[in-house]
Amino acid sequence: MKILVINAGSSSLKFQLIDADNEAVLFKGNCERIGTDGSFIGFKNGSGQKIERKTQMLNHTQAFEAVKNALVDPEHGAIKELSEVSAIGHRVVQGGSYFDKSVLVNNAVINKIKELASLAPLHNPANLQGIEACTKVFGAKVPQVVVFDTAFHQTMPEKAYMYALPYKYYEKFGVRKYGFHGTSHRYVTDKMTEIMGKKEGDLKLITCHIGNGSSISAIKNGKVVDTTMGLTPLGGFMMGTRSGSLDPSVVTFIAEKEHLTPQEVSDLLNKQSGLLGVSGVSSDDRDVSAAEANGDMRAHLAHEMLYYQIAKYIGSYYVVLGGCDGIVFTAGLGENQPQLREKVCDYLACIGVKLDKAFNAKAMRGVTGTLSAPDSKIRVELIATDEEMVIARDTKAIVETL
Repeated sequence: MKILVINAGSSSLKFQLIDADNEAVLFKGNCERIGTDGSFIGFKNGSGQKIERKTQMLNHTQAFEAVKNALVDPEHGAIKELSEVSAIGHRVVQGGSYFDKSVLVNNAVINKIKELASLAPLHNPANLQGIEACTKVFGAKVPQVVVFDTAFHQTMPEKAYMYALPYKYYEKFGVRKYGFHGTSHRYVTDKMTEIMGKKEGDLKLITCHIGNGSSISAIKNGKVVDTTMGLTPLGGFMMGTRSGSLDPSVVTFIAEKEHLTPQEVSDLLNKQSGLLGVSGVSSDDRDVSAAEANGDMRAHLAHEMLYYQIAKYIGSYYVVLGGCDGIVFTAGLGENQPQLREKVCDYLACIGVKLDKAFNAKAMRGVTGTLSAPDSKIRVELIATDEEMVIARDTKAIVETL
């Protein structure tokens, strides 16, 4: 069964064609700068050959046309005709409290995703555009499945997801913690369970998805009991351009001093803060690392703040779980920043974490494995996340029941 996995953003579209029977990636790529000048599609075929083409993509429908053409390209494509695609799986960011699992797309599901757009105004509308564009290009008969970022976190208890605000805001507007990156946390949880050779019910895990956007989850018996991101992906610790959680009065104080509108405040916290805001260098950790190596003290401070905040959340989740069997690092920085992992684990020595520093130093760019030393009381693992494979698996399971 060949499944096309789609991750549609506001101006981009990532795609993979996966043979769900043997979980082989047959084709993958990106459409970039949709709706603007200079749009292009880049893809890699099964033999690893990279192709990039400039093509006009004014909207997501045109982007899917480009994907379709690439898939069936006589020279570089992966299939001869579109009928070889059995189903399409979509990432949808916000499923609210309505969806605790992946579902088949129908009108009721589409209407609910629209209804939840106010909780994810940048993401849900783009995800819907992806679904609608797929229907136009591939036809209504090809089944589509949506996999929600928030679904895995729906096991959180009320004491973890509620905010200490007037209760009416939860009742009227659904103001609560939802959590994100759930598909990634779910993937590495399953993988860690497999690696440790135990059943989910026997494990207490802390999974750290660290990238330009980051979150940490506390997982007990295979279920999320708490996570760092909140109502939106702004919550938790500092990220590439996001501030993370802070004293709410900071927001009103700066807004009053700078005469900012709500939208300007949102832009400040979401797009101008985090590593970028503190370092003044970049939101890209590679640039911040280079500046730190050259003696830039603000770049150094930005890193020190990040390491401290990650360790603080892991420590708090150690208490929440009543101990910990394993800690997982994943995603862009989690997989490729040895200094981050070492500095965080240095903080965790007090709870028995001991790092194999020699292996950690070379564990990057596809090198994964056990980061902890044999005598560490808590196992620390580096696992490359694979959200697309989770989407493909869920899509296959749902389609096979039709």
